[in-house]
Amino acid sequence: MNKDVRRYIDATPKDRTGRKLADGRQAKHLFDKLQAIILELYPRAEVVISYRIPTYKAKSGWVALGYWSGGVSLYTNGPQHIEEFKTKYPAVKTGKGSINFRLTDSVPATALRKVIRHAIEHPQS
Repeated sequence: MNKDVRRYIDATPKDRTGRKLADGRQAKHLFDKLQAIILELYPRAEVVISYRIPTYKAKSGWVALGYWSGGVSLYTNGPQHIEEFKTKYPAVKTGKGSINFRLTDSVPATALRKVIRHAIEHPQS
């Protein structure tokens, strides 16, 4: 893993204003959990900083992880990758192509693996 990615992961998470999050340790734990799922599926993924967050590239697709003030987001390259997840887990906050896990959310690992696989293996579907 390159040094910029390692620096991002090891840093205390900050909100958009640059202030350190009070619950940064919990956010880092959540980040580590999500990253472990990605790397379990794609252990040879190239991990780079793109748009200032770690991006995991494999095959022809990618997913990315980034801190936000309430937790950690998993980003994909389109809404089609998270449609089923949104239907099954309406209580988990989502964006157009992202899943925004709050620190209090449980992570449905099986459903998340499906999202990651779809984004990596079918980036243009």
